[in-house]
Order: sequence, then structure tokens, then C-alpha cells
Amino acid sequence: MRPTDARSRSTAANSRFRSRFRSRSAPPLTALVALALAATALSACGSGSGSDANTVKVSFKQSTDNSIHVTDDYLAAVKKQFEKANPGKKVRLIPIKAPDSEYYTKVQQMLRSPKTAPDLVYEDTFLINSDITSGYLRPLDPYLAKWKDWGRFIDTAKTAARAEDGKTYGVPDGTDTRGLWFDKGIFEKAGLPVDWQPKTWDDVLAAARAIKRKVPDVTPLNVYTGKPAGEAATMQGFEMLLYGTGDGTSDPLYDRTSKKWRTAGQGFKDALAFVRTVYQEKLGPDVSQALDPNIQTIVRGELLPKGKLGIALDGSWLPQDWLPGSGHEWPDWSKKLGLAAMPTQHGQAPGKVSVSGGWTWSIPAKAGNPDLAFRFIEQMQTEANARKWYIASSGIAVREDVAADPSYASAQPGIKFFTDLVSTTHYRPAYPAYPKVSTAVQEAMEGVTTGDASVEKAARDYDEALKAATGNQVTGP
Repeated sequence: MRPTDARSRSTAANSRFRSRFRSRSAPPLTALVALALAATALSACGSGSGSDANTVKVSFKQSTDNSIHVTDDYLAAVKKQFEKANPGKKVRLIPIKAPDSEYYTKVQQMLRSPKTAPDLVYEDTFLINSDITSGYLRPLDPYLAKWKDWGRFIDTAKTAARAEDGKTYGVPDGTDTRGLWFDKGIFEKAGLPVDWQPKTWDDVLAAARAIKRKVPDVTPLNVYTGKPAGEAATMQGFEMLLYGTGDGTSDPLYDRTSKKWRTAGQGFKDALAFVRTVYQEKLGPDVSQALDPNIQTIVRGELLPKGKLGIALDGSWLPQDWLPGSGHEWPDWSKKLGLAAMPTQHGQAPGKVSVSGGWTWSIPAKAGNPDLAFRFIEQMQTEANARKWYIASSGIAVREDVAADPSYASAQPGIKFFTDLVSTTHYRPAYPAYPKVSTAVQEAMEGVTTGDASVEKAARDYDEALKAATGNQVTGP
């Protein structure tokens, strides 16, 4: 579920609605707060708890903004369809109104008992493996093997909810992708082509250097970095570089054969070197700004709309910040900005890189009506319903038939570009240790950004942090 232009609701709401779908790590909660959330979670499911063979209970994340009803409205429509198609069966929607971190906590509390577990739950791919490892979710492979529409899903998207055991625990309902946004006006001033498509990392750096020389009053290139940017630094920054190194045949972060995390290899060091170059040569924002916790808002709300940033390595959702009523209205963005795929390091196949996140629908291990729950997934994921959802929720399609539909492809400028990246995208190895691994990556980036660490030292420090984060479950690069 990622952005496109939503016609059926307020555009201001659409902008805010998008933010909750960006995968990010949740801050730890105090024991007192966790207990309070647990009580809230249990009460959310408390009325009518237990299994009713004719009712499927669907738990989902509801926006904390009362003006945003996209998920509610969509599920209400599917509920009506389902009940009509299945006489005698009922759907009970269980919204959980909470920020991401609180939602995760509440869901985990609900999943622990058959009295409170829903039949269907909305899971963030960033943390789904924690629930899988805890035994909270059931594999869907027996259902997927008999579901003809599963063949419509793009292969790379299917890996979003595939666990270390090789089984699939969720059906994705959309994703996001990442690429290079660039200011056409700045490019013209710098003597660069407005149909720019870099082939290598050197091409990206060359363009940034040209901008610095010829348009000195703007920031040439933004690459998110350091701990203040959080998962944006890891995903939009480092992983967009790292997954473009090597030959692309293996995951440079995680070895799925040995089920161990990889220590820093040459690709890891090359990615750090790219970040170091950006900030050492002052091609990026001032370091103080780059390490501002609000850097994402600064980029989307100030630098790009005001023509102060040449190139931004960022995500498909940016236009939602520029819609009327968003606070950063920018009606001409599609005329002012160009889009280019992030290239691989040396132009090696497949030539471009993207990283994706997303959410999935999963069936809890303690669900009372798993068969009925999967039938509800099938209802949600008809081609027509999937298309309506992607458009309404500003999502990037993970179904090939919807991605090829002209009504979807024309829903917003740039949507086809970002959808085409799904075929070659990468999903993070979001296993239980990943949030700590991500923090270690951010620390390594921050070291080379500030100049406090050389590439070699930052890589060594990462290896030590990796061992601590994973219980020494590491292997060579």
C-alpha cells in the first residue's frame, strides 16, 4: 500500500494516510506503557471473544486521524461483498487505532491467546518475522497452492512474507519502491540532460559534482544517513547502494543458506565509500542537516518543492506530501521533477536497483476460522478489488494484471515508473534481528558521514555490532 492519487477522499487525508505504510523500526516501550497497551489490546477483542464458526474476525490498523477512512471504507465494501457471496457468514472488523509502534504491541498481545486472536491480521513486513518466530502466525502454503490468483503476484513481492523456513506467512496487498528524483530546472542550469538515466554510481556522482560547480546555491544530492534518519538511512540510503554491488545473485546482508548475517564485504565497504564521498565532497546537505531527525520532512517539504535539491534518492510515496491540503502543496511537481532508476555500481545486470517494504494479510496460528479467513483474503484480492485498493491507498501494485491496467498506470504521474521497479526490487531480510542490524548500519553510515571513522574502521565496527545484534550468528561476506 503505497501512494498514487486517491480520487475518493480528501487529498490532505491521503497525504497523512501514506505515512503509516513506510516501514520503520518501532521505539521500545516502557514496561508500564506495554502493560497498558496489553490491556487495551485485550479489550479491543474482548467483546465477543472466542470462535464463532460463521464469523471471520479481521484486525487491521486504523489511522489515528479521524478524517482518514480509506482502510475502513475499503474493508467495509469487501465485507459487504463477502457476506453476500457467502450466505450465513459474517465479517467482524476489529480496527486498532494506534501509531505503528503501539499497533505492533497490541497485535502481539492479541495473537497470544485463542480468546483474543483474530482470524486475519494486518502485518508489517518489517516485523512479521518476529511474529513468525514467536509462533503467532500460520503458514499459508496449503491455501496458496490451490489459489489461482497467487500466480498473478509478482515473484519478488511473494518474498515479502517468506520466512527462514521457506514458508509463506502472508499475502502482500501492495508495496513501495525507491529511485532517483531530480530537479529538471537545476539539471538544465548544470548542463545535464532532463531525460537523465545514470548507468553507474560514478554517473550519479558526476551529475552531483556538475551541479555543485554550476548551481552552487543548491544541495546537489541527498542520501539519507545516520541514526537520526533511522530506517530511511538504511533503506533509502545504504541498501539502495549495497544491493547494487556484486553480481546480484546473493543477499549481501544475509546468507539464507546458512541462516547467518554477513559481515562487511567489499560491497558493504563500497557503499560506505559512496556515502563518505557524498559528504566529504560536500555534495550532500550539511552534516548537521543530514543528521537532523526531521531530514525527511526537510527534503520533501522544503528542499525539493523550493528548487533547492538537485537529486534525491527516495521513495515512491513523495507526491503525497505535495497534494492540496498537505501543508506542502506543489501542484507542478510532475513538471518540475524527473525520475531515474538507481543504477547498479558498475552498470552490471540488471542495471537498476530498488528496495521495497509493505504490509501483508496473515492468519494467526490461534485463529478460530482460518479457512474462512483465507476466503476473505481471496475476496479482498480479486483483480477488481486489488485495483481499487491500490488506487485508493496510493499503493504500488504487486499483481501483474493490475500493474498492466491503464486505469491504474494513469492514476498518478510516476506510478508506472515505480511499479516497473517491482520486478527487480529487493526486500530486506527482515528477520527478528534486523532492527538491530539496521541500527548497526546507520552507525557505520554516520561514522563516515561525520568523518569520525574511515570506511575500514566503520566496517570493522559494524562487524562487531553485528555479532552482538545477532548472537554471533554471522558468516563471511
